[in-house]
Amino acid sequence: MTDDTTESAPSEKGAATDDVDLASRSAVRENARRVLRESGVAEILQTLNRQALQGRGWFEEYDSGVIFKWGTAFTRRHIWVDVVGDQLRFRLNPHIRCANPVPACDGEFHIFTQETWRVPGAVLHEVDRNYRKPVAEPSDD
Repeated sequence: MTDDTTESAPSEKGAATDDVDLASRSAVRENARRVLRESGVAEILQTLNRQALQGRGWFEEYDSGVIFKWGTAFTRRHIWVDVVGDQLRFRLNPHIRCANPVPACDGEFHIFTQETWRVPGAVLHEVDRNYRKPVAEPSDD
């Protein structure tokens, strides 16, 4: 009898851990959707896809963000937007930190806080900058 309870206890514990993981992933996903929607990034990227690329781009959604991709195998480019809390982070090619106060820059991401992504035109300017000089994907060769 004790063997049965010891065997079932870890599986119950594992199920509870799985539920907590699913709940936390769901919370991260919902927060990312909210921030992408409220900041206007989702609409800007969809408009960019419709207007400039005639619908040839596609989106890969993740729990904490989205990658907007376009191009062919040789010219593939993307804009990578990640959400951490209420911050929008645009992935960059590795570079020296920018001196501009908006957006904040850590050399890997341009970071918009909730206050800065609410500034009219700030996010649009960043998406435009990323579209004109996108991050290139390495080839799989």
